[in-house]
Amino acid sequence: MVLVREWPGRGARAGLAISLLLTLVACAGRPTGVLLPIADVGPAPGTSHVDMLVATTRKSSTDRGVLFSGERGNAVTYSDLSISIPPDAIRQPGSVQWPKSVPGNPATDFVALRADPIDRSRVSAWTSRSMRRGAKRHVLVFVHGFNNKFEDAVFRFAQIVHDSGAEVAPVLFTWPSRGSVLAYGYDRESTNFSRNGLETLLRDLTRDPNVGEVTVLAHSMGNWLALESLRQMAIRDKRVAPKIRNVILAAPDVDMDLARGAFHDMGKDRPRLTLMVSGDDQALAVSRLVWGDSVRLGAIDPMAEPYRSELERENIAVLNLSSVKSDDALNHGKFASGDVVALLGKRLADGPPISDGQIGIGDRLVSTAAGAASTVATGAALAVAAPVALIDPQTRETYGEHLSNVGSGIRDTVGSTADLAGAPMRAVTGGR
Repeated sequence: MVLVREWPGRGARAGLAISLLLTLVACAGRPTGVLLPIADVGPAPGTSHVDMLVATTRKSSTDRGVLFSGERGNAVTYSDLSISIPPDAIRQPGSVQWPKSVPGNPATDFVALRADPIDRSRVSAWTSRSMRRGAKRHVLVFVHGFNNKFEDAVFRFAQIVHDSGAEVAPVLFTWPSRGSVLAYGYDRESTNFSRNGLETLLRDLTRDPNVGEVTVLAHSMGNWLALESLRQMAIRDKRVAPKIRNVILAAPDVDMDLARGAFHDMGKDRPRLTLMVSGDDQALAVSRLVWGDSVRLGAIDPMAEPYRSELERENIAVLNLSSVKSDDALNHGKFASGDVVALLGKRLADGPPISDGQIGIGDRLVSTAAGAASTVATGAALAVAAPVALIDPQTRETYGEHLSNVGSGIRDTVGSTADLAGAPMRAVTGGR
């Protein structure tokens, strides 16, 4: 039993977080072998599918339904996967519907339709086919976080791609995680083990003539892997490859001081960085204890100093998800929620690149959210997007115009959001 009073200072929060973690350990497990492709079954009515390239540093499994274990492999291995997603009418955006038994039912569950090995030399042929299916020469690379089995990462990424609606070529990089909350140290070392593998994948993609732009989305501990790989690339090549234009850091379980070093080492020509934070992230509260009260990048208050000034100086856009509701008991997976993924997807798919020097990703998110709010007569979308305008210097200049276009009702909603964030209304509307 964990007693909250045993934790001094931040005890209540940390004790609650650890209690939640231990509760999750006791939860009933899912069936194994869920990635065994369903044979001789045509597409179920209303289903859709996501075709993805998977690169992994995991060790191959002898179980064809597992594919890769949580142990470390000898080389980067590539696979071509197709995941079927049940009809939108029976699932909530942001959710993954796991089979209760194997084989799963495509009408109700996420299931594998294809899982074929692919040689590294054939990756360019895969991207070429993906671009012909409408990916617009844009590759989205996802790096998962702590406590993810191979199938966890595959199904989550399929959900993100589907719910975002982005016309991208999806590439998953999955590293050796044992899928246990008790294997934190092993998982952390596995990210270091996988740095060269991710760097090689990113280098191959940026050299591929089929690829015009790469966006990297990393979650939790995967942010350390992403930052280290990009840092290595910058040190080797004197800069990050120009095709890598955007890096989205979702709930990064990264020491703040180490993050500063990585940002610096990537140099002035680094990709555009967008940070997703949440003040109620219980998983990062536990991580902070594990690392000796080390501040985690994904749990900072972006309005507090010195972070506010640092973020503005480094030109890092921030999406503050503290007010976003989550089905995740630890509030660590908000980045994959339906609303957030939809906003990001629209910006990845539509219009000029989100790395455009004149318009920040925050500006585009706010524009999208404002349009949605005016259409459905709700401030929910703006409640998600408004904190971006407070931090992103490129967004702050034009946010007032967005507000004037959607009316005073929405302005009132954003005012409430600003009050919750501890910021005066003049900061939201572009005032100094």
